[in-house]
Amino acid sequence: MTALIEARNLSRHFRLRRETLFGPAPLLHAVDRVGLTIHAGEALGLVGESGCGKSTLARLLARLLDPTGGQVFLHGAEITGESVSRFARSDRRRAIQMVFQDHTESLNPLLTVFQSVADPAGRLLGPMPRAALRRRVEDAAAAVNLPPELLDRYPHQLSGGQKARVGIARALVVEPQLLVLDEPTSALDVSVQATVLQLLDRLRRDRGIALLFVSHDLNVVRLLCQRIAVMYLGQIVETGAAEAIYRAPAHPYTRALLSAIPTLRPRGAERIHLDAEPQSPVNPCLSRCRFAGRCFMEQPLCIQAAPELRTLPDGRQVRCHFAG
Repeated sequence: MTALIEARNLSRHFRLRRETLFGPAPLLHAVDRVGLTIHAGEALGLVGESGCGKSTLARLLARLLDPTGGQVFLHGAEITGESVSRFARSDRRRAIQMVFQDHTESLNPLLTVFQSVADPAGRLLGPMPRAALRRRVEDAAAAVNLPPELLDRYPHQLSGGQKARVGIARALVVEPQLLVLDEPTSALDVSVQATVLQLLDRLRRDRGIALLFVSHDLNVVRLLCQRIAVMYLGQIVETGAAEAIYRAPAHPYTRALLSAIPTLRPRGAERIHLDAEPQSPVNPCLSRCRFAGRCFMEQPLCIQAAPELRTLPDGRQVRCHFAG
């Protein structure tokens, strides 16, 4: 089955300064040779610690950032052959929409809720009668349980949960096939988080919208996502079915992440501590494992050869010489 969206060897490097007579400019490897697929109607969770490249990868897949290398395919057709600005004006822009982490900063304070939700429709769907635009905006608001009386309010008159719904409605108004959500519940109260997660799951089931859910909260990801991709220092280190990963994580970094979830631990299930400092993402060594130096399973091979993603018997992919 053709994936809705697929990344092949996707990379994004940031130059930290200009080249000088003393040598080339150092490069920060935010995303490094990532391969990832998302199918229609699927919720994929992207997890990892802060600074591992999750948000950069999300913006690459949403075509808000140009890659340094690699390709992104939408329904099998490459969409990285044109710049971000050109893609923003193409018919394919409406297929991928993003919901941002900061719901306050992502809304224009000078626009009402109606104007904020209507803006993408006007840009991506072309001119339409005023009545048709109003129906479309009201339908998007109803889909996220946003009361009609809020459409004439401004962002400062809304609660955090209401702003989150406006952000989702703004993405839904153009009927996308993929929603990229960059930690959309991190700034919300727990009760509001649950409401937003139920809303997203209902949209996925009812409309067949695929979700890329970026988060550092593993409990939230387990509630919403069928598959999980674990990211470390710009690379995907494990991907597979959510329940399989939670039940028996294969990569040592995934094991450490899951052991950090607060729980009433049975005897013998102690937390795995990663005391050493992580490697620098600036000009990283390409011939050693990125997790070397912190790994409790480390062997001499780990600093002699960088592991590639390999498939385990249960279908999971893991980037480790000794996993499984």
